[in-house]
Amino acid sequence: MTSLSQVAEVGGDRRDADLAPKPARSVPATTLRPVPPRVPELSHLDLKRLRTYRRTLLEEELRASYWRRLLQARRDLLRANTALGDRIALIEALTEQRGSFGRQVILSLHPDGGMPVLPHLPDLWASGAAGTTDEERAALFARLSSAESVLSSYREALHKRLDRATSELVARYHEDPSACLVALEVKR
Repeated sequence: MTSLSQVAEVGGDRRDADLAPKPARSVPATTLRPVPPRVPELSHLDLKRLRTYRRTLLEEELRASYWRRLLQARRDLLRANTALGDRIALIEALTEQRGSFGRQVILSLHPDGGMPVLPHLPDLWASGAAGTTDEERAALFARLSSAESVLSSYREALHKRLDRATSELVARYHEDPSACLVALEVKR
């Protein structure tokens, strides 16, 4: 009796051979990894200032995310035609389940720091629309959408700057691994 693999082999079909597991090549621990590239525009910062810059970007991103989330909640309330003073609807809009694919960092509910990215955000958030005309509600919705779009673009730019700062930090740590130990407390 002839097996299917024998027939395939005779016919020139090598699918079985291609599907067979290939032995894993082990890479010695001493193999050098590629050197992370430096970011020339950040080379003027010493390590302490680079860390401070990165931390500042992270805080700014949290602040922008906070305001963006508020605007989205307000817009969702408008879309649902909910009274904007409805506390229960506001709580639901701000605490909806986002799943495990979101950011896994601790967010502060009331970020400290100066003015938001767009100075009119607090006024936009506080503006009332309950009992107004459909045209006024549509105008408020458009303003909220516009501000949310600006914040999204701003956050995207922040993420790019954060990525560059992180890349520079990784490159410096690669060059001098002991530099990353500065953050650890030395017990004497």
